[in-house]
Amino acid sequence: MSENHDPKENETQARKATIAITLNAFSFLQKKLKKNGFGCYNVSLDIPWGTTPKKLLTLLNLLPKDVEGIFINGLIKPFDTIIQDGDRVGLLPPGTPGPYRVMLGIVQKGKE
Repeated sequence: MSENHDPKENETQARKATIAITLNAFSFLQKKLKKNGFGCYNVSLDIPWGTTPKKLLTLLNLLPKDVEGIFINGLIKPFDTIIQDGDRVGLLPPGTPGPYRVMLGIVQKGKE
């Protein structure tokens, strides 16, 4: 019995795989996700391996302007971060009130 150890084939198989994440959305994004047929609170979601937050928005039928910040495992991350299996992802809409936007690094102090 022979096993295939071709690195290119293994990489292709990995890229076809999905990962599981937990998704939460806040404020008006909940309504948008429900309208698009998705849950919005502690939703288990299978997404393709290698998905970034930017791609996730496309998968959820959301526009980039709909989301100001992305939490991954409780930390604000760039939109080009690769989401990993088991990650907790939170979508934060623009205009969330309070000083938290500056403290979390979503906007720079004095540049709102």
